[in-house]
Amino acid sequence: MKNIKAYLPIAILISGASLWASCSSNVEEVTAEPIDETYAVQTEKMLINVDTLYTEFENPWGMTWLPDGKMLVTEKKGEILIFKDDKFTGEKIQGLPAFWTQGQSGLLDITAHPKFAENGWLYIAYGKQMPDSTSSTTIMRFKLDGNNAVNQEELIQSLPAWKKSAHYGSRIVFDNEDYLYYSSGERSDTPTNAQDLSNSHGKIHRIHDDGRIPTDNPFVDTEGAVGSIWTYGNRNPQGLYFDKENNKLYESEHGPQGGDELNLIEKGKNYGWPVITWGIGYDDKPVSDIQEKEGMEQPLTYYVPSIATAGMTMVTSDKYPAWKGDILIGALKKMHINRVDMDGSVAGQQEIMLQDIGRVRQVSQSPDGYIYAITEGTGLMVKLIPIR
Repeated sequence: MKNIKAYLPIAILISGASLWASCSSNVEEVTAEPIDETYAVQTEKMLINVDTLYTEFENPWGMTWLPDGKMLVTEKKGEILIFKDDKFTGEKIQGLPAFWTQGQSGLLDITAHPKFAENGWLYIAYGKQMPDSTSSTTIMRFKLDGNNAVNQEELIQSLPAWKKSAHYGSRIVFDNEDYLYYSSGERSDTPTNAQDLSNSHGKIHRIHDDGRIPTDNPFVDTEGAVGSIWTYGNRNPQGLYFDKENNKLYESEHGPQGGDELNLIEKGKNYGWPVITWGIGYDDKPVSDIQEKEGMEQPLTYYVPSIATAGMTMVTSDKYPAWKGDILIGALKKMHINRVDMDGSVAGQQEIMLQDIGRVRQVSQSPDGYIYAITEGTGLMVKLIPIR
């Protein structure tokens, strides 16, 4: 791992001001303290400090914030760690269900209900063990009694259960009307699942926050179709973000070798996998001989070679004026944060940031407007603090 020492020391941004009174004139002046740029990183548009908050993750996957300032981070092995004031409290959520932790399965994403302060619901995505060594991407919600997970309700599963322990997808987001969207991978060994409306795999799903199927979903009245499907032809979507200001849903998904995608997700549309793709198979043979087809959506941008796109966010905070409106995507294989320069929903140039920081599993913006990232391999949680 190159350059990782640049991220391990805690680079603290010194902010605020010191007030002092002049004894002779009784006039108060404000003197800004100098910014510590010891560990500053120059990106294309901004100078930032990389504040390393935690270094002991194994396979972190999702993160969410609660109104009391606590931050919850999932570990794939089945733990939810509790942070407060950017520090690990040493506490974890207790009483969670059993998780299937084979292959890529385990405890995956987590998010708080938009009205958590009123209803107390937390939502998790995970792999659940089913009969005959099969498993299913499952969405569950629960409440907290202290640090205990109570009132657990399983809302939906991606069916049929599958033997291959790969490509679970499983990001969760809410829209402005509190509909829940979750991603479900096509489960790897049967790519055509993604084109088959009779199963849940290789799709983006939309449900009510209590698991009910909305009556205006696009395939509710299609015979044999899974009613929760919102879009299909999505290979393994590990990034999902809802832009509340513009009412748009974005997704990042893994391609095979090449062909990772950033997509604008729209009701009922087919995103092509495996009929069209910009990537090739792991056996170095073409998955498809076409990259475009009528009735199938093109990505906003794609990646050749693959960066292994993971979690994502859009920068809406005024703290990063040069990045505002841009999308940040975690890169697992290529170990960086990928910034996509966005003009509305049009993708422009990409920037590689914090190369070799680790396998970036998720990038999120906190309620107070700071960007956080969590990594595998190096086991980090970092906070990007803008300087200028």
